[in-house]
Amino acid sequence: MVNPEIEKRKTFAIISHPDAGKTTLTEKFLLFGGAINTAGAVKRNKANQSSTSDFMEIEKQRGISVATSVMGFEYNGKRINILDTPGHKDFAEDTYRTLSAVDSVILVVDCVKGVEEQTEKLMSVCRMRNTPVIIFVNKMDREGKDAFDLLDEIESKLNISLCPLSWPIGQGHTFKGVYSIYNNHLNLFEPDKKKISTPVIEVNSLDDENLAQFLPEKSLSTLKEELELVEGVYGAVDKEMYLEGLLAPVFFGSAINNFGIKELLDTFVNIAPSPKSREAEERTVLATEKNFSGFVFKIHANLDPNHRDRIAFLRICSGKFERNKFFYHTRNNKKIKFSNPMDFMANEKSIVEEAWPGDVVGLYDSGTFKIGDTLTEGEKLQFKGIPSFSPEIFKEVENRDPLKTKQLEKGLQQLTEEGVAQLFVMQPGNRKVIGAVGDLQFEVIAFRLEHEYGAKAHFRMLSYTRSNWVTSKDPKKLEEFLKRKQQHIGEDKDGNPVYLADNEFMINMTMRDYPDIEFHKTSEFK
Repeated sequence: MVNPEIEKRKTFAIISHPDAGKTTLTEKFLLFGGAINTAGAVKRNKANQSSTSDFMEIEKQRGISVATSVMGFEYNGKRINILDTPGHKDFAEDTYRTLSAVDSVILVVDCVKGVEEQTEKLMSVCRMRNTPVIIFVNKMDREGKDAFDLLDEIESKLNISLCPLSWPIGQGHTFKGVYSIYNNHLNLFEPDKKKISTPVIEVNSLDDENLAQFLPEKSLSTLKEELELVEGVYGAVDKEMYLEGLLAPVFFGSAINNFGIKELLDTFVNIAPSPKSREAEERTVLATEKNFSGFVFKIHANLDPNHRDRIAFLRICSGKFERNKFFYHTRNNKKIKFSNPMDFMANEKSIVEEAWPGDVVGLYDSGTFKIGDTLTEGEKLQFKGIPSFSPEIFKEVENRDPLKTKQLEKGLQQLTEEGVAQLFVMQPGNRKVIGAVGDLQFEVIAFRLEHEYGAKAHFRMLSYTRSNWVTSKDPKKLEEFLKRKQQHIGEDKDGNPVYLADNEFMINMTMRDYPDIEFHKTSEFK
């Protein structure tokens, strides 16, 4: 028998290119779920809160999300767990790791800009795991691309079949509202950033006489023509294809005006998958198994600036998590218990007594955890799918305050364990080199080192632009390679050797010269 606690959980990430409206959509979901009273304000908190899900100081200053936020709320008898991800490409790795911890995804597309570069990259990660995707076309109250043109663009660029479940009536200054194809109702548009819009009229079909009271004849006839075309081209939604990640339902609306959100949320709750099985290196772990298991997909230091805390985010995969119960840390081969496991509502936390598959729990961590660590009730397991990717920018860390060397070391260790960027140690001299995808990561590291650890660092640009993890079936050949290429070798956080190169040509030459060495673009080569 399926556990009702598992069935009621829906754990998903909201992903998009920066500025498509992802954090705004997250907020509106919380508004509908009753988790907050007005947009931009958390319950029992100041009404002028800058944003519910962006809580790091640098996020408030820059107006962008740079860390994944975790939020949970109840809606229509379901427990919804949202993971709001950074949209900025410099923080893509945090997003990729987050995608390993969810069961489905809502992808936000800006109707003005269409499919952007980061949207394509994120979608390719979803395709790697066959993650079910729902698409929300945002900003319909602005002049943007034609709905049919947008659908064609999404289908061709993201390589996925689509099925619209709502349809816009007009766009920009002619935007009248959204017709829900899924449950036949009309929602008329009234700009309101604070309140929840309610369906104005429920109809049995587009021939319903009441519709004429709400829509001008021209809008109504255009809507009928377009919906006929939609039905002919896209047909009815195939839930099985959606769950296999082959078909994406599409919704239209305006997140900032709370418009089209209810249709999206109601349908999501209805069709999105509950937690299913997860692949471990040893075997497939079913969500319905009696014994507990879970993995750490994110670590965040100093979530609360008043307390120097460090929290590991644990996704529960099977069984039941219980407070004060001993669990087995498979990498450290130790048993540990947690007296204050946390549940999240943006920057508000409460203690959890128990949690189920699909839930994300925050565990206070004194340096015990690394990203990818597995907890079980005694079984030796290692969950798959949390790789490190090859960075493209490399800078050497230079200490600007020798009196704060310890603080700098601690800060670098904690921030890189969080996954903000990757740390490589190079010889001779134990030189610290940070590898990142974009320059913004270095800004964040410098800001957090100074404000959270009291350390000041300068980053000196290096010529490397490529990195590959290196292994060999012949230990002697690997040892010889590492000796010869010492000035290009760094060790990652787990002590694995990484070959750093100036360009692709240099890597290809080295691969040709050392046929016994294997080169890997991600750390997931074991």
